[in-house]
Amino acid sequence: MKKSKKHFATIDEYIASFPKEIQKILESIRQTIRSSAPNAKETISYQMPTFRLKVILVHFAAHKNHIGFYPTPSAITEFSKKLSNYKFSKGSIKFPLNEPIPLDLIKEIVEFRVKENKEKIRS
Repeated sequence: MKKSKKHFATIDEYIASFPKEIQKILESIRQTIRSSAPNAKETISYQMPTFRLKVILVHFAAHKNHIGFYPTPSAITEFSKKLSNYKFSKGSIKFPLNEPIPLDLIKEIVEFRVKENKEKIRS
């Protein structure tokens, strides 16, 4: 899947640039994040859909064979056991497009990031 070199102003524009089946996946991730972080603001950062709650919570992006999910290194460390079935690195997770996207896990990670951000803001 080839993304255009267009610069996106909104998450809607980003999602609309993909084929319908990928749009459905991206929208389900978006809605999962929205419900897990209802006060977070949607934006585009690094040309990826991004949710912020004072600071960045998570980014996500569609790639040729996977959805990239970028929840910060602390979340990767926290959820490393639950991520063992996926390729992941210090700050990113690859969810293969040929498998169901683990929306429950995304929800848990986002809720962790919300809690983590609130604690950082208080200190």
